[in-house]
Amino acid sequence: MSIKLSSGSPSADHGLTEKAVFATMAGAMMALLMAALDQSIVGTAMPRIIAELHGFEHYSGVITAYLVASTATVPIAGKLSDIYGRKFFLLAGVIWFVVASLLCGLSQSMAQLIVARGLQGMGAGMIQTMVWSIVADLYPPAKRGRVMGMMGSVFGLSSVIGPLLGGFLTDGPGWRYAFLVNLPIGLLVVFILWCFFPHVKPEKEEGFRIDYLGAVTLVACVVPFLLALSWGGRDYAWASAVIFGLILTSLCFGLAFLWVETHASHPILPLKLFRNSIFSISVVAAALIATGMFGATLFVPLFVQSVLGTTATQSGKILMPMTLSLLFSAMLSGQGVTRLGRYKPFAILGASFSALGVLLLSTMDASTSYLTVVHYVIVLGIGLGASMPVFSISVQNAVESRFIGTATSTLQFMRSIGGSIGVAIFGSVLANQFVPAFHSALPPQIYRSLSSEQLSRLDNPQSYARPEFRQQIEGMVLGADQKPQEVLVSIQHSAQIGLAHSITFGFLIGAVLLVFATILVFFLKEIPLRQSNRPATVSE
Repeated sequence: MSIKLSSGSPSADHGLTEKAVFATMAGAMMALLMAALDQSIVGTAMPRIIAELHGFEHYSGVITAYLVASTATVPIAGKLSDIYGRKFFLLAGVIWFVVASLLCGLSQSMAQLIVARGLQGMGAGMIQTMVWSIVADLYPPAKRGRVMGMMGSVFGLSSVIGPLLGGFLTDGPGWRYAFLVNLPIGLLVVFILWCFFPHVKPEKEEGFRIDYLGAVTLVACVVPFLLALSWGGRDYAWASAVIFGLILTSLCFGLAFLWVETHASHPILPLKLFRNSIFSISVVAAALIATGMFGATLFVPLFVQSVLGTTATQSGKILMPMTLSLLFSAMLSGQGVTRLGRYKPFAILGASFSALGVLLLSTMDASTSYLTVVHYVIVLGIGLGASMPVFSISVQNAVESRFIGTATSTLQFMRSIGGSIGVAIFGSVLANQFVPAFHSALPPQIYRSLSSEQLSRLDNPQSYARPEFRQQIEGMVLGADQKPQEVLVSIQHSAQIGLAHSITFGFLIGAVLLVFATILVFFLKEIPLRQSNRPATVSE
């Protein structure tokens, strides 16, 4: 099925039957769910993978490879799809993802798994970009809200069922099936999209030439930057030569990318899009809100398990209320945009509730109850869900049709960058704030009784989330002057105080960023949502 997309397209579906549109969206949502599930499934399977492949030191590489590859692929795939159409890139992304999943499942070493995960990330980047852009091809802005809300709820659904499915597969047939499960799903998606997804042909720009130099400089800028954020404060000190070199390399290629884009005849990221205030405010606000989402996902479970002393199972369940509220809020927000024809109120609502949720999290301490944390994460989930579909709609409604893929992919790209920066900020705050808070909370007589070697082992905040660390502490304090049990209780209490201080201080910084995002969206210009897919004019 081949359809010509022109500026005079009168309808949302370009003459397609409801059956074709429904099947296309069903296939696209399945593809998005597959890519989103993979991240949460793999997280559950990682301990078993490390045990079998003997590569604990490469633990972060499995996550980092996926993140870097998917983020770097997003803007390139978005631009090329504006020229050559979505169908090829979505099918290519799904097939690439499936083949990479097979390679992950067959990996015999951590090195092989890291490479395969990088390939998998490239496929996921194409999928995520194409799925959000397809909505713009099939529905006009006035009707996109409902669909965007459903797409946003896919992420919430994946974070609920992903860990459960990952645990079931890992404990059952084995961790390899956490990757191999993508094969039947992916093949079904390919079949649906091949049969029903229309090949919408965009009007090719006259004399179009692929901006190879722009693509190379963009990747060369993004990869070192993400590696620095992933390794800084964990594998290397922030002031180390490695991190400094990565940031300097990223900065140099970033400046080169800007120069290339200002001189390219058909830039991979047209900088004039940023002259559109709706586009620039939306992508910056989305990036800031992503910091709160990623920070909460990583550090709320750590707080619950290490500070409140719950089990690993309970700490894992703490995100479920946030996810469910996010899911319903995203759907209601999308419905609201479609019914009212306005997106700014929902952008303000989403940013405000996100800021309030993270601010509430920053007030927690060692005396906070589990139920209180549940209430706080529900507030955060409402905000994240309400904002999730809004910025995609505002961006797509504000740019010309020929820039839909580019604008959508830039939004996804900025969300990934924002999330990476958020994780780096929270991790750095945790590492730098925990030690002084922990030491000051320790009774002086116990602090003096511990050797420098013992203190260095106790100064790792992540260790307190491991159940076996209690036994290690007991072994350390057997020779102390005080009674071992008293020393143990005192150390654990002091660690809880230090962890609570450092984690909530990170949430406070996140709240400041989200307050800034809330102020920013008050300046978001609201223009009527188009009733057709006729191109908009980029406002200068």
